[in-house]
Amino acid sequence: MIIPFFKKIQGSPKGFRLANTVFFFLSGFGYSSWASRIPHIKAQLHLSEAEFGAVLFAFPIGLMLTMPFTGKLLNKYSSRSCMLLGAIMFNIVLSLPGFSAFVWQLVLILLIFGASRNILNLSMNAQALEVQKLYSKSIMTRFHAVWSLAGFAGAGLGYVMVTQHIAPSYHLLGISIFLMAVTACFYPLTKYTEPVPQQKKFFSMPDKNLVKFALICFVSMACENTMYDWSGIYFQNILHASPKLTTAAFVFFMTAVTAGRFLGDYAVTRFGIKNILFYSGIFITLGFLICFVLPYIYPTIFGYVLIGIGVSCVVPLVFSIAGNSKSLSSGSALTSISTIGYLGFLIVPPMVGFISEFLSMKWAFLVMSLLGAIMILMVNKIGEDE
Repeated sequence: MIIPFFKKIQGSPKGFRLANTVFFFLSGFGYSSWASRIPHIKAQLHLSEAEFGAVLFAFPIGLMLTMPFTGKLLNKYSSRSCMLLGAIMFNIVLSLPGFSAFVWQLVLILLIFGASRNILNLSMNAQALEVQKLYSKSIMTRFHAVWSLAGFAGAGLGYVMVTQHIAPSYHLLGISIFLMAVTACFYPLTKYTEPVPQQKKFFSMPDKNLVKFALICFVSMACENTMYDWSGIYFQNILHASPKLTTAAFVFFMTAVTAGRFLGDYAVTRFGIKNILFYSGIFITLGFLICFVLPYIYPTIFGYVLIGIGVSCVVPLVFSIAGNSKSLSSGSALTSISTIGYLGFLIVPPMVGFISEFLSMKWAFLVMSLLGAIMILMVNKIGEDE
């Protein structure tokens, strides 16, 4: 049944869309599986907040160091080939964090993990932009919605693994094997596109019309990744919640992100990009502020939901705008705008650890609410025609 179905849709818009959707699912499921075990791995290595914050620097550093390299790859090879490379690297390295016995091992793993996620993320978004061209209506936020749905599924499975006392090593190894099989099954359905060689610098900034969107992307990525890295630890250290409640809170966050992205295309059509970005900043600001002012379990879960809604549509909308750049190819535009956006991954979440060490994680979350306010100010600078 499956093979005839694959043959029927291979080479069609439906097949391309399905394959790209699966790769978004693969990325979200794998990353969320890792995120759901962060508190356990931190405890396993006996690290303080500041120490773990320093270790977390490795992931965005690996991501940022390979950003220009990925842009070159996308200009030289088809996005489907780059996507395969990124998926294989991502699947292999995902199996390793639970086996790290020393801090240096986790640092090395996170460096490679960041590099692989960068290659996979940019190439599957470039592939998504090519698939989008085959449809008259917007489908971009739905790809990211599937990423979030996969994140929800990964977090849910992580909850089961925690309650059943399954070690992170076995949990993540099993996920790695499963995702490698998924990659092999669906790669043949992906869309081949001719690369667009460009005589560009090894590193290029977004053109001036995209800079403000890149900065908005910076804030959203910083807030979203802070939730991935620290939401569970906030529940443990500030609220003294049980492991079950800690994982459940992350599931609520991912549910909000997923719902926001599934409704994103409809919301953009009805209200416009600027309004969606403006209210995203409002939700992010209020969410972190509630966590600071009302550090109790249920208000904090509500704050997590607001943050999830706030960050849900920002990145797919910004990537969609980047793909329409007149001066850069899709690959180059995504790379240049992501360079600024992913600095949010590099700078902010690890800083949460340092602020938490010397003040409190509550104050770190207050700083995040201020970032949301800055995003609101930047959105107000966007012209009505954009």
